[in-house]
Amino acid sequence: MTLQMLVILAPVFFGMMGFAIDLGRLYLVRGELSEAANAMALAAAAQLIGTSSSLDNAGAAATQSIDPTNPLANKYFYASLPVGQSTGNLVSSTASSFYATVADATAGSSGSQADGTTARDVLVSVTADTPLLFWSILPLGQSRKTTVAAQAIAGISAPLCTACGIEPFLVAALDSTDTVNFGFGDPTAGNLYTLAFECSGTPAPAALPGTATVIPYGIVNRYDTGNATLDETQQLFADGASGLIASADPNPTGSPVPLACVGINDASEVIWASTSPNLCSTAAPVGVEEALCGIYSRFDNLNPPGACQTNVSDFATIATAFLPDTDITTGQANLYTDYTGNARRVITLPIVAALAPDVVTTMTVLGFRQFLVELNSDGTFPDPTDINGRFVVMYIGSPKPVPQGYVDDRFSLACPVPVPSGPGKVVLHQ
Repeated sequence: MTLQMLVILAPVFFGMMGFAIDLGRLYLVRGELSEAANAMALAAAAQLIGTSSSLDNAGAAATQSIDPTNPLANKYFYASLPVGQSTGNLVSSTASSFYATVADATAGSSGSQADGTTARDVLVSVTADTPLLFWSILPLGQSRKTTVAAQAIAGISAPLCTACGIEPFLVAALDSTDTVNFGFGDPTAGNLYTLAFECSGTPAPAALPGTATVIPYGIVNRYDTGNATLDETQQLFADGASGLIASADPNPTGSPVPLACVGINDASEVIWASTSPNLCSTAAPVGVEEALCGIYSRFDNLNPPGACQTNVSDFATIATAFLPDTDITTGQANLYTDYTGNARRVITLPIVAALAPDVVTTMTVLGFRQFLVELNSDGTFPDPTDINGRFVVMYIGSPKPVPQGYVDDRFSLACPVPVPSGPGKVVLHQ
């Protein structure tokens, strides 16, 4: 009787073992593929910046690999095999589709796909063969493998109330009643402006060649006195090179907004003390020059003007962390959609109602808008030592996601939620 029971129960035992081992493996692989899809989607969405080459850049970001000749799924592995690489009879593959809305991305193949200038969301699909052990003895498992799939959708969030990691250059709205473009015009028109450091008296800063309008700017106070790694010169450089630096220290303005962020309707913003507005007949403060050396690094971080190497402490070391844009040739004659770079030349600036004339008068933030830093009309790079701190930009609206931020009014600034327009951040929808 015992022997008979063993004979009868043996298949049951094997089935339970197969259920436990093979199903457990399938869940493990599914989890790994989901992580890979999420990482791919987030990396791809960060490259959706509204240019004709956005989709190519997004695809490259999604499949980034240590070995660029053998692109894999964002360096992810499943069951010890790189996603996107075939090994023996096991095959894995990835696919990305781009859409203008979350609804289209969620609809998948039935949704309308978008081009690089309008894509705001990406759907990533990952499939991989998984080997079977015990289930391979069943009729449906004779191939000794089965296919597991995962999907992820990521895209650009709603406009932010608080934007973090943006550039520290404050500009006043040309028209504060225009809540869409603040008077800077149609973002698809290629409008060029000269940004010049705020000053008083004569002669007023002249427009650089190729532009007709000069827009004054100030530098928002984000001096982190508690930063034991970077001194003030290095902070100004780094803020100009890649945006405001994260810190656990409080905002020097006394605002509840984190030090690395700027919030809409924050009425406590002031000018950085070492960049106080001066007379137009004198050179811009050295602090402005240090921040502009950061802007210059977006074109070249190895051979800057001598003043950058002199004024920024340990410049040779800190500059290596800020690589130039991958497109340093697209110039003033081109529309933003022609730009092919990795968004290093795109800067996100706080727009204020009016610039303060000194370092104690407060300013109110109206919103955030983006500009493409341009070459000079003769093809040269911006000059950090320009007497008026001038450089050329093209107004582009808000196509690029910012590094981080909040869509809600968590800092009680009376931010209008939802914000009607402005940049968002990359988020994972599913």
